[in-house]
Amino acid sequence: MTLTFAFDPVVDPALVEGFAQLWTDVSNAGGAVGFVPPVTVEDVRPELDKHLAAAAEGRSRLLVGRDTDGRVRATAVIVPNQHRLQKHGAWVYTVMVDPALQGHGLGRALMAAVADAARAIGGIERLLLGCRGGAGLERFYEACGYKEVGRVPGAIRVAPGDDRDDVTLLLSL
Repeated sequence: MTLTFAFDPVVDPALVEGFAQLWTDVSNAGGAVGFVPPVTVEDVRPELDKHLAAAAEGRSRLLVGRDTDGRVRATAVIVPNQHRLQKHGAWVYTVMVDPALQGHGLGRALMAAVADAARAIGGIERLLLGCRGGAGLERFYEACGYKEVGRVPGAIRVAPGDDRDDVTLLLSL
């Protein structure tokens, strides 16, 4: 399967519902996207609303991958740095691929689309992203060209007695 990626897509009810459902599905499959399962669409909706408000205000940019039926299957949010000394960089958040489609190269396609989208913004020379340690995500992002530049041991508490590292990775564009 291939996905069609849209940068700054039209935010309509289908996109909102598709993004919310994807976030729920990824979270419930154990994805490290800010929640611990089980979650519902209503659990993720407040965080999605924050992303959508930031995009509407021009503080972030959405990237959405859809299948041939138009279903949302992948997402990422790019947030350009606003500090005057860091405007050459951006952060990438909420990187998700439908769990049913993982293992087929779509994550790499998404990350390539993220890099292309960041280049299209203009002035962005580097991307940063954070991930939860202990799930193999560092290896995935490193295979996409990112390099680990920081790690805070035990910064993420998934459950009592289950602390994970917060890992920061960098991609020079």
